[in-house]
Amino acid sequence: MRAVFGLVLIIGLGLAGFAVYMVKGYFDQQSVALEQERAAASRIIPTVDVFAMAREIGYGEVLTREDVKIIPYVEGALPAGVFLAEEELFPDGGKERRLVLRQMEINEPVMAIKVTEPGGEAGITTRLSQGMRAFAIRVDVTSGVSGFLRPGDRVDVYWTGQTGNLTGASIQVTKLIESTIKIIAVDQTADSSISTALVARTVTVEVTPQQVASLAQAQSSGSLSLSLVGINDTSSASVEDVNQRTLLGISETAPVIAPEAPAEEKVCSIKTRRGAEVVEIEIPCPD
Repeated sequence: MRAVFGLVLIIGLGLAGFAVYMVKGYFDQQSVALEQERAAASRIIPTVDVFAMAREIGYGEVLTREDVKIIPYVEGALPAGVFLAEEELFPDGGKERRLVLRQMEINEPVMAIKVTEPGGEAGITTRLSQGMRAFAIRVDVTSGVSGFLRPGDRVDVYWTGQTGNLTGASIQVTKLIESTIKIIAVDQTADSSISTALVARTVTVEVTPQQVASLAQAQSSGSLSLSLVGINDTSSASVEDVNQRTLLGISETAPVIAPEAPAEEKVCSIKTRRGAEVVEIEIPCPD
């Protein structure tokens, strides 16, 4: 009987120890999980709700409530000009429409720079920076870079025309007159999402009033050609004037002017007769 009691006691102690071990393991697992949750919570980046595109939209389209949706955006990387409230994006319940100025993709945040003001038009005037003016340059397939120009590109402008040289004769010269000016429209479109080559007749650029005067004078006195600047090119072009002589490596020299002959010294004299002989005698010349 005592042996049975001792065996039961031993088994009970074993089961109790096993239960304590299992409970300790469970609490250890819960403690690890809690620490992991706390670490994950510390890594959570705060976000804010912004209005973004629910579909792809192109230049000139009307922006409606159905075109946008709300998405979370990282608060620390929030772009300037985003819309956080519907009243900001669609004031007065959307009675005054907004037009799209730049193509936007799905989930792209709507920014003020990419849409017009309520009731505004998506014209050239909305693309001009403060103090800048729009000027149209006549181009063809050659001077317009074979139709590869797009709104938003930058170009150098070269002038070719007649000018005088050292001899006073008229020669044809090509020179750089403007560098890295921005194109805001090609023909009658300001849509920068054009993907096909377009042989334009006019290119509208954004320039200062002084540059407008320079370009107008250059266009009326010669021909203008455009040279496309790379999208990541930040250098400033510096080009010497080129004419036929510099192109062929012929040096231009000034005409040689023969020196004037020295003036002959004036000599005054009088003649007198001495018997049958006539004698010429030099005398000082009167002033």
